[in-house]
Amino acid sequence: MEKSKNNQKTMTAGLLAVYLFALTWIIVFKMQFSFQDLPDFREINLIPFAGSANVNNQIDFNEIIYNVLAFIPFGIYISTLKPNWSFLKRITVIAGVSLLFEGLQFIFAIGASDITDFMGNTLGGIIGVGVYIVFCKLFSTKATKILNVLASIGTICIVALLLLLIYLRISGVIIYKVS
Repeated sequence: MEKSKNNQKTMTAGLLAVYLFALTWIIVFKMQFSFQDLPDFREINLIPFAGSANVNNQIDFNEIIYNVLAFIPFGIYISTLKPNWSFLKRITVIAGVSLLFEGLQFIFAIGASDITDFMGNTLGGIIGVGVYIVFCKLFSTKATKILNVLASIGTICIVALLLLLIYLRISGVIIYKVS
């Protein structure tokens, strides 16, 4: 029983590592392959739902939804690895990582640091913690195993999508324009 639990934790940690790698490539490196292709601007927005979340004087809900969705797995992974942590401690880690990503964009002048992104990321993490809690209530001792299977499937799909994007980019089929 203990060995199975340790195997599940190891699997979760591995999935978290792949997830964080992909998230860093998407958020910080804007899915670019070279530093020359990164945007060269530094902007900070501390007004919620303004700036990058505002396109043509309308709120871009897609970007906000993507930020929320991107961080849901993080809340699940943190909760799975640290089930004894308090809700506040989990959210603090999630918010801290989001703040780190936003800060790196500002420090290295590779995009806009936006409070709306931070809020969306943190909300996604909160939802992820909630998903973990619901799974624990529904599936008790099998929750971690079920979440790992679902996360594995999701990770395989995301890695396949990223590999497809890389292939299409290398072959010249698509060219990314970073705004």
